[in-house]
Amino acid sequence: MKPLHLQTPLRESRPLGARLGARVWLKLEALQPTGSFKIRGVGHACRSALSEGARALVASSGGNAGHAVAYAGRRLGLPVTVVVPETTSRLMLERLRGEGAAVIQQGAAWDESHGLALDLARRQEAAYIHPFDDSRIWAGHASLVREVAEAGVKPDLVVLAVGGGGLLCGVLEGMHQAGWRDVPVCAVETEGADSLYRSVEAGRLVTLPGIDSLATSLGARRVASRALAWTKAHRVLPWVVSDRAAVGAVLRFADDHRLLVEPACGAALAGVYDRAEPLLGAETVLVVVCGGAGVTRELLARWCSGLGLD
Repeated sequence: MKPLHLQTPLRESRPLGARLGARVWLKLEALQPTGSFKIRGVGHACRSALSEGARALVASSGGNAGHAVAYAGRRLGLPVTVVVPETTSRLMLERLRGEGAAVIQQGAAWDESHGLALDLARRQEAAYIHPFDDSRIWAGHASLVREVAEAGVKPDLVVLAVGGGGLLCGVLEGMHQAGWRDVPVCAVETEGADSLYRSVEAGRLVTLPGIDSLATSLGARRVASRALAWTKAHRVLPWVVSDRAAVGAVLRFADDHRLLVEPACGAALAGVYDRAEPLLGAETVLVVVCGGAGVTRELLARWCSGLGLD
């Protein structure tokens, strides 16, 4: 059965390579039909739910995961309800409704929306699609690594952004399937959304009191337990950047590659542009350009103004 995601381009970046002093390959997930990598895992989870007899889908996400569920539901002919926090942008509300999803705004943060969505799925006998903590999600994201391996590229370092840890879990699953067990992963978060970094430091899952970052796509107060478990089974190098660095990287990437991404994606790019310590010495680097549908020129201008960036 044809997947709902696209095989995205793998491109070498001369500007980023010159900055880092290495060959830098970009996996351009921003070119997925929903604008982000999320459709890989979400599409796989939704197809699995349909094959198991699901007649409706429920999700809880005011961002890229909810958008991916709405898109997948429309493609599969399943009604979708997405429960989003009250802070969800008008842009994302329009995109969810544009895919035909019913939208319920409830809760000050994702955690509250998640609880309502679980209850709604039970009452409606619908399949609940978690935004990041689901083995079906990880299996779908693993396809990203398979595409890189099939293109004949094996990096000696992978760089990606971390929110709830779904991408990290999926990429590591794919890396182990491809035999890349010796390749470390630099997992980048923004200050105020650094639940993985704090969990690794504490040696246990840490729940942040709140999210204090512009990179709302990285806004999980606690990462999936599987994400923390991976850090004990594979060499994962947590790294934290500022909102200013993330948005600055978005600007630079737009200039270098004519592609606009969210600050959450900018976090990973900032690691390369700012020559983060875990990247130094690497000869071939793979960067997952995770993308993001929640960005416009107007929003970017507003973020830049608030951070004092030109």
